[in-house]
Amino acid sequence: MRLLVRERLFGVGDDYWIEDADGRKLYLVDGKAMRLRDTFELKDTAGRVLVEIRQKLISLRDTMIIERDGEQLATVGRKRFSLLRNHYRVNLVDGTELDVSGKILDREFAVDYDGELLAQISRRWLTVRDTYGVDIVREDADAPLLLAVAVCVIVLADKEHDKEHGED
Repeated sequence: MRLLVRERLFGVGDDYWIEDADGRKLYLVDGKAMRLRDTFELKDTAGRVLVEIRQKLISLRDTMIIERDGEQLATVGRKRFSLLRNHYRVNLVDGTELDVSGKILDREFAVDYDGELLAQISRRWLTVRDTYGVDIVREDADAPLLLAVAVCVIVLADKEHDKEHGED
C-alpha cells in the first residue's frame, strides 16, 4: 500500500491529509494547538480517532507516545548506544520492538521488525515538494501504527535538529 503525505512542517496545530496513490484522502493528521506538549490525532475520513500521538512530558530523552482507544500502544525514542545518528526504536506494549533508521530529516528511512521491512518512507518517488511516500510492505501491517511511527520520528528528529541549530 503506497500512501502520500503532503507535509506541512509537522508543527503543533498543523493538519494535513494522507492520501492513497490515486489521490483519495484516507487519513487526517490533526495537530492539536494550545497544548503543553506536541499532540496529534490520526483520524479516518469519518473523523474517528485511530491513534493519538503525544510527546512524553517527563523524560530524559525526547519520547513520543502512541495510544489507541485511551491505552498506550507504543513509545518512540532515539535508540541509545547507536552509532547511527538517525536510529529510533519503537517499543510496543506487547514487548515487540521496531527499528527505524535512515535519513529522517530527508524523509528517507525504513521501519522494520527483526530485519523484516514493514514500511519504507521516501521522497524519491515524488516530484511534489513537501510530499513524501509511505510504502507499507506487508498487507497485514497496522497502517495507522506505522503512519504514527513515521510522524513520531519526524517530529523527534526535527526537534533535535532545531535544538542543535538554536531554533525553536
